[in-house]
Amino acid sequence: MNYPGQPSCYLTPDWPAPANIRAISTCRDLKANEPVIGLAGFNLARHVQDCPQRVARHRLQLQQDLGLERQPFWLNQTHSSKLLSLPAKAGLYDCDGSFTQTKNWPCVVMSADCLPVLLCNAKGTQVAAVHAGWQGLAKGILSKAVSQFPDPTDVIVWLGPAIGPDAFEVGPDVLHAFGADVSSSCKEFTAIPAKPQKWLGNLYALARKELVGLGVTKVFGGEYCTLSAADRFYSHRRDPASGRMASLIWIV
Repeated sequence: MNYPGQPSCYLTPDWPAPANIRAISTCRDLKANEPVIGLAGFNLARHVQDCPQRVARHRLQLQQDLGLERQPFWLNQTHSSKLLSLPAKAGLYDCDGSFTQTKNWPCVVMSADCLPVLLCNAKGTQVAAVHAGWQGLAKGILSKAVSQFPDPTDVIVWLGPAIGPDAFEVGPDVLHAFGADVSSSCKEFTAIPAKPQKWLGNLYALARKELVGLGVTKVFGGEYCTLSAADRFYSHRRDPASGRMASLIWIV
């Protein structure tokens, strides 16, 4: 689906979602003279060192471009496994995902290397958005999200832009969190020969492995790298002062 306003701001998932499901992931959308650093671009986060008025303008533009009846329900993400059921009373909740069966209540998560995961069912009656960094994945946030749906085989998933498998360098603590055995073949983690006790982690593979284990077979996306595409995506690892993208899903 095409959106008015600023088309280069938005990435539309390529997945077989029902016709009444809308989903989008934002991009940096750098202008001609903007530097490829920090907060330059279409930042949507208030918790970074950006001008509050600028962020408010971006959020209003997002709402107008997507034709949303209300603002997305923004969360205070803490790398937890907590999910929020929408509709909810106004407030800033410490959660890393939300889900709903109510029309025109956009679920949204922000990211800048962590994995945004959008979910819906084949009937188009329920959606969810999840912020799945390695900590959230290890804590089982995808399992909690899938458990909100009556039938996991009915769930369709899109994996949004995240740090890619050639860029996500991790240490033993991350392997331990997932109980990974790297003495045998392991596509989720690849040893870095020149760096002892360092591996390349694959967030997309970790998410796919868990989803398949939960009975979810319709998984799409997972082809981007936020760190290597500086002109298109924010990356906290590349630049700790970076802004944040947003991934949204809603029912119309």
